[in-house]
Amino acid sequence: MAIEHCMPRKAWHLPFLAEPDEVPALRRSMRTHLTRWGLPDLIDAALICVSELVTNVIVHVGAGTPATMAVSMNGSYLRIEIHDPDRRALPTLLGATTTSESGRGLAMVTAVSDRWGVMPTDAGKTTWCEIASALCGDDTHLDGPQVHRADALLTLYGGSASRTGSSPQLGRALAEEAAIALIADLLHWFRAHGQDPDTALDRAQVHFEAESGTVG
Repeated sequence: MAIEHCMPRKAWHLPFLAEPDEVPALRRSMRTHLTRWGLPDLIDAALICVSELVTNVIVHVGAGTPATMAVSMNGSYLRIEIHDPDRRALPTLLGATTTSESGRGLAMVTAVSDRWGVMPTDAGKTTWCEIASALCGDDTHLDGPQVHRADALLTLYGGSASRTGSSPQLGRALAEEAAIALIADLLHWFRAHGQDPDTALDRAQVHFEAESGTVG
């Protein structure tokens, strides 16, 4: 039986000033986190949402406005929130149409996300959107041939991790230790065959980034 291991996807917040020059950095942060979370298929849609939601703050609230981007999982949905201190733009956001000058960004968000909205807060407002993933829950992983091969190998290394009756937290910890042990043994194998373990790691990283779509 394959080891059931989960990927923690801890919510994160990134304060920023609503300036055009900040958008590329926010997009890079989003790409990095989604890659680490094992959600590369959501990157393109998420980057569009980040660009449009932040641009909305720049245009309708004002350049230089202090804001925050918050990213989390809502069940199997990726949730992106942009917090800003101005509640006055709320009616314009809700009433915007695809033909109005002020609503085109949110029309893009509508096109690439599954749902979005605006809600007032004590500190201003939050504009949010959610993008569906193929996950069964916020603590599972996407299936793929690489994952299935790894599961098969980890079964050999983490016998106790696959026993029934273990808590999810314990099962995850045992699976992670089994994965580390497997990597360490493979590095020993490379060294025993006259190869540089660091070079092997570098090559593996290149393969990983290429398959995850993170190169370039």
